[in-house]
Amino acid sequence: MQEFLAVAPAAWWPNPRRSLALDTGKISSYKYPMVRRRAGELLPIEQRILETGLEFGRAGEEFHGFALAAAMSGRDDGRGLTAHGTLYKALSRLAERGLLSSRWESADLATTEGRPRRRLYRVTGAGEVAQRSRSTATPRRRSLGTASA
Repeated sequence: MQEFLAVAPAAWWPNPRRSLALDTGKISSYKYPMVRRRAGELLPIEQRILETGLEFGRAGEEFHGFALAAAMSGRDDGRGLTAHGTLYKALSRLAERGLLSSRWESADLATTEGRPRRRLYRVTGAGEVAQRSRSTATPRRRSLGTASA
């Protein structure tokens, strides 16, 4: 065992003078080009978040990420929960744009229930307008196989 300890650190310990190159081609989020969108345009997940958030609002409730994911899963014919990384990034973008307001729940409540604090969200007036204008807009689609007049 002492032989191993005398030789092993040099063999497995990284050399601080050697730079460690990061191969971004192996990281999935760097493999694909970033989606570009026009200012003010909502991504499909953002649209679904606003729609579902408004349903919570009509019931007089704020929502947190997991409750939102579960509700969205129920609306999407059981496609499964949205990945948390995707959901929370979208929630953050919507809050930064002023379409959602957020606050942390009481630490006392979380402690009493024996769980971490939740960040609670509510759709703002601007979020309702954005969702309404998006849902009333008619998508411009051209059907395949038909001649244009």
